[in-house]
Amino acid sequence: MRVKNLLAGILFLAIAGTSSSATLEELIGPGRVTELTAANPITEVQYKDPQPRLMPRDEELRRLINNAMDVLEPTFFVESLYRYQKPSTASVGAWTGAERNALYNATLALSTLAGIEYFSVSRNRMRIFYEISTCVDGPDTKRPLPDPTFTTPPEELTIYARQKDLTFGDNVYRYTYYTHPGKVIFVQENLTIMNVGPIVVVRKNNLRSVVAVLDAGDSLLVYAASMAKAASFPGMNERAGKSFANRATAILSWFTKRADAALIP
Repeated sequence: MRVKNLLAGILFLAIAGTSSSATLEELIGPGRVTELTAANPITEVQYKDPQPRLMPRDEELRRLINNAMDVLEPTFFVESLYRYQKPSTASVGAWTGAERNALYNATLALSTLAGIEYFSVSRNRMRIFYEISTCVDGPDTKRPLPDPTFTTPPEELTIYARQKDLTFGDNVYRYTYYTHPGKVIFVQENLTIMNVGPIVVVRKNNLRSVVAVLDAGDSLLVYAASMAKAASFPGMNERAGKSFANRATAILSWFTKRADAALIP
């Protein structure tokens, strides 16, 4: 009897561990769901004593955001919230393991960021975001590598990327990925100084960008946040904040295309 009960308990935990889908209402509340329907995406930019306003109710995500804010004490904080409607070909309800794995590999494909565009406020036109985006073997050697792929995603993974940004120059970043049954989260951190011409805008390790993909049944809830301690030049925070807000829109557009490729046969 004890063995039978033990096996039943193990089975229950296994099932609970693979249960992955929360509803949109559970993640962001019914009022925000209505707002998301009216405006995709929702974006907030804060400069003074920033605090998360759009962050979904997820403890792992909250921990990552709060830790980054405690370390950086950012001078600007940009959030975007986006609802991706799953295609009709996707599974009904929670994503399958195969769908989760496909989405994970899609977000690992950093080479596909090369050539994406964002709206430049200063130039009042669309502009290339990353001219170069490639995985590398490390921050010092920077030898190019193909995008990694996994049949079974690890719970945590660190990769490095060289990304040449036409605004902030040629930089190396660390990407850390976290995978759980109902979510994929990745964090970008700059390992080199980010300049605009001769001006140092963000020093090494002073930028964090977090993207969380949360399964919500018939939808994916995508949350993107960027924060940095920027140089204290007049107007620099405002300029950087607006730039990162438009870049977040470009990243969400990139994700939509990657999700379509992963979920549509």
